[in-house]
Amino acid sequence: MPRPDTLNPLFRTLTSLKGVGPQLGALFSRFFGAPEGQEAVVLDVLMHMPSGVIDRRAQNGIAFAPVGSIATLKLHIDEHIVPPRGNNRAPLRVRAHDETGEITLIFFGAKGGWVERSLPIGETRYVSGEIGFFGREKQMTHPDYIVEPEKLDTLPLVEPVYPLTHGLSSKALRRVVATALEAIPVMPEWIGHDRRAVMAWPGFGDALRHIHAPKRPSEGDIVSPARLRLAYDEYLAGQLALSLVRSTLVKASGVARHMTGDLTSRVEEALPFALTDGQRLAIADIKDDLAKPTRMSRLLQGDVGSGKTVVALMAMAAVAEDGAQSALMAPTELLAAQHFRTLQPIAEKAGLNVVLMTGKMPAATRRKVLAGLASGAIHVAVGTHALFQAGVEFHNLGLTVVDEQHRFGVHQRLALSEKGHKTDLLVMTATPIPRTLVLTHFGDMDVSVLREKPAGRQPIDTAALPISEYDRVIARLRARFDEGVQAYWVCPLVEESEVLDVVAAEDRHAELRKVFGDKVALVHGRMSASEKQAAMERFQSGDAQILVATTVIEVGVDVPDATIIIIEHAERFGLAQLHQLRGRVGRGAARSACLLLYTEPLSETAKARIETICKTDDGFVIAEKDLELRGHGDLLGTRQSGMPGYRIAVPDVHSHLLEMAHNDARAALDHNPGLKGPEGEALRMLLYVFRKDLAIPLIKAG
Repeated sequence: MPRPDTLNPLFRTLTSLKGVGPQLGALFSRFFGAPEGQEAVVLDVLMHMPSGVIDRRAQNGIAFAPVGSIATLKLHIDEHIVPPRGNNRAPLRVRAHDETGEITLIFFGAKGGWVERSLPIGETRYVSGEIGFFGREKQMTHPDYIVEPEKLDTLPLVEPVYPLTHGLSSKALRRVVATALEAIPVMPEWIGHDRRAVMAWPGFGDALRHIHAPKRPSEGDIVSPARLRLAYDEYLAGQLALSLVRSTLVKASGVARHMTGDLTSRVEEALPFALTDGQRLAIADIKDDLAKPTRMSRLLQGDVGSGKTVVALMAMAAVAEDGAQSALMAPTELLAAQHFRTLQPIAEKAGLNVVLMTGKMPAATRRKVLAGLASGAIHVAVGTHALFQAGVEFHNLGLTVVDEQHRFGVHQRLALSEKGHKTDLLVMTATPIPRTLVLTHFGDMDVSVLREKPAGRQPIDTAALPISEYDRVIARLRARFDEGVQAYWVCPLVEESEVLDVVAAEDRHAELRKVFGDKVALVHGRMSASEKQAAMERFQSGDAQILVATTVIEVGVDVPDATIIIIEHAERFGLAQLHQLRGRVGRGAARSACLLLYTEPLSETAKARIETICKTDDGFVIAEKDLELRGHGDLLGTRQSGMPGYRIAVPDVHSHLLEMAHNDARAALDHNPGLKGPEGEALRMLLYVFRKDLAIPLIKAG
């Protein structure tokens, strides 16, 4: 459906407003980030929130206006003191008084007589600005406003202050904001009556007026009812859009699985350890989902080493009991191979047929695997996104498991389910994502969390040292190597870069070889897959004792004998990344250690990161701290992939509204899936106002 005509005034371009020429229009379009080839519109200005307010209500007279405060004074103009000819540096001064005292108004570089015209001798004017002090007298330099008594109402007594850009004055912006406020149409209310009554929120238009034209400073505050209402609206639009994506994915076109429990119990018997309570709960959640006729869409969050792969295997076994196949998709071939190695022996014991599909399979093997998938003889295929290329046909694909969701957005999810298999979806991530972020980015998924580490996992001793202690570290390593210990040595970059004075992986590899000879292997991003594989195999077999690596090892590499990890330039890594890397050790029976080497001096943030890592190994505590240290956008490493950027809601201040908006969006769609009638109409308007109308075609007909 096209955009309702009611909203047209909000989508008028700014250049169609009086006083906004092409130059100012182009400036606004850049400032508000209008898409290529489009112009900024009225709505952009209304959604541009002030960063504070100036209170000009104090009108107590000169004597009672404290130095440094903003005051509005009713002055009698007494005298103009013009600077001597040829002295361009001296200001023009205007002496004035009221009943309580005297003041001098100061104007630098005042040319063309405008000051004399604005402040005629013998007349009364209102002026507003900051009170200063010089010598023994009060003064005001360049007042913000000068108005005639009969025009006092044009002086904003409470004035919002906005973030600006080079070339945009606050006067110009305020003028456009005032015009924009007049354009707000009367719109239906999309917030339920009960919610609004409880929160005592104004209507949408009134909320914008309170913020952009406040009568009292508190009206525009970041926690004022008006601002809370708009933040909630923004969250509600986002959650509504995510729920619509979800309902498209989950359309009742799933398959209710009939599970016998036969294969899952055999898998459990084949496990070398007992399942944790967390794993049991997650498996129960998944089985419930699989038994329903809707599609499963579940996010399985578990810290490094919490045993997500085993939960996935149980899910795949459950699906196989109903005669369907599963695909496990990993972001890299290295990881896919790793998953395959973990699953293969257990699956084999339980009678499940698992294959690894890579891009480099010999043609004959590939033909055999494709035939097995097409006939249904193969139960589980593990691989990269190559699993979903043309030519790979499944007999009956029932479950897709995706590892490391954040490299795999909503669009890929839609495309994957478009394979038309009615498949259930299980997504695994080792990035523990705080609840608010789960809602923001994956509001469309149910969540299971694995909090405990599997039995037998050892705590990891973590310490930090400056790089100047390098020789001590080497001596220590040498002593441990005689005991047959293996270690990772992680470097941040592949090549020496002039900007970052980083010891490249190759240099470090060469340095370590001087001490440890050919016991040192190297893996970095520029190597071919076969070179990487060869180096990894040397390390896995124990032939190499040190693996020097860039962060290619951060996810999923499993070498139980490696008990030491040294992270060089730890100050350059994010918290989540340090935590992921540390999880590469502590996988065997021996106690493990993680050493962070840093270069001094450390910034406050780097210091806080390193302290956090040394103090705790709880991924959820670390994720919350990470969020605090670097804000929402980067946590998933997805600044650039169209994650929701908020213009009104400030996550730290308004996050309590997110849960509320999430629940309200779900309730609205459960109650009225086609968004029909007046209530539905109002919610569709909300989607247009917050530019989420891409979700409108997903609204279920009927």
